Amino acid sequence: MFQIHPLPVDAFSHLFGLSDEELAASNVQVHISNGAFPCRVSLADAAEGERVLLLNFEHQPGDTPYRSRHAVFVKEGAREVHPEPGSIPASIESRLLSVRAFNRDDEMIDADVIEGKDVSGLIATFLDNPKVAYLHLHFARRGCFAAKVTRADT
Repeated sequence: MFQIHPLPVDAFSHLFGLSDEELAASNVQVHISNGAFPCRVSLADAAEGERVLLLNFEHQPGDTPYRSRHAVFVKEGAREVHPEPGSIPASIESRLLSVRAFNRDDEMIDADVIEGKDVSGLIATFLDNPKVAYLHLHFARRGCFAAKVTRADT
């Protein structure tokens, strides 16, 4: 069984309520959702007309060649959502994904690309490998980080 994890709202809540100008000074772009902006905190697509923030976020802080940051969307005022173990949020399931397996040393040891609707099996296969510590899901077309996956506590 696996668990998908959102990004922590605490990493972004200081930005909520700031003006467009204040956000721009911190290299944060403001967009109005067309219904297809996947929030990394709520793990849901922002509804049409909602204000979303686009910013750079370090999702892979391990001190290896795989250390990485990329653009992520966060819905203004987002609340952290933790899906049920073994479930895939619709915002992830509906997109082409790159699944990247990392070991305890934060080194990538496997990867594949798959349609989100089929990702559960690939997650299970990767997590069956005892050398895999966690997975990162990325939206394959733009390369943006989507979510972290671990083995569910049982």
